[in-house]
Parts: sequence; C-alpha cells; structure tokens
Amino acid sequence: MLHTVADLMTPNPFSVKQDQSLRDAHDLMRTKGIRHIPVVDHQGALCGMLTQKVMVAEVMRILANYGPNALERKEKHTAVTEIMATDFTPLTPEQSLSDVAQFFVDNRHGCMPVISRDNTLLGILTSSDFVRLAAALLS
Repeated sequence: MLHTVADLMTPNPFSVKQDQSLRDAHDLMRTKGIRHIPVVDHQGALCGMLTQKVMVAEVMRILANYGPNALERKEKHTAVTEIMATDFTPLTPEQSLSDVAQFFVDNRHGCMPVISRDNTLLGILTSSDFVRLAAALLS
C-alpha cells in the first residue's frame, strides 16, 4: 500500500537549470508532454517551479506586445527565473500521502516538487498521480 510521498512521486523529474530560457522550458514541455518543470541550480538544488499556465500567460504576453514574429527570439531571451514560481512549500519524501492529498484539494495545486533535507530535487508529485492512484484503487 502507498503511504508516503516517496511511494507515489515521480523520481528524477525533467527539470531546467536556472540559467535556461523560456524557449528551453517550452521545448521540454512540448517534447516530453509535461505541464510542470522544476527549476534547479547547477548542483541540483530546487530554485522554483514553472507551470504550463504561467508559461502560456507569458507567451500570450509576448504575442500581444511584440507579435508572432518576435516570439521565438523573446522566448530565448526570457530567463526561466523571470517567470518561475517561488511561493510554494516543497514536499519531503516521508510526508504522508493523506496530508498531501488534502493540501492539493485545499490549495488547487497541480504539482509539488519533492526535495531532500539539503534542498536537492528528488521528484515531483502531481494531481495526476493522485488521479491514477484513485483509478487503481477503484478497479
């Protein structure tokens, strides 16, 4: 039976480095079919989170302000650190899934990064992980 974040999280998630661009993150989301990307430093420590919602909003802002011909250039010159979220509390592997599930419900988060005691990114837990768990329990 699954009891902790470590039991359900996706380990070693795709991530981008803090010096990468919006274009790099956009390409990663598109090619890997993901909606959430942790941003890490060169030692693997968590710096922030990128979500599809924030990235789409930034792309729409670029299109509105500069037009479609400037999109690729502007994405390449927009650092992920300019748009990443930093106002979240990451999870730890030993946290209870029941507590975390309630947090997802109460706060409507789509994902939460999972870190070690030294802030190293270990994994990611998404609302989709909970939906898959519910589907497995219902079958």
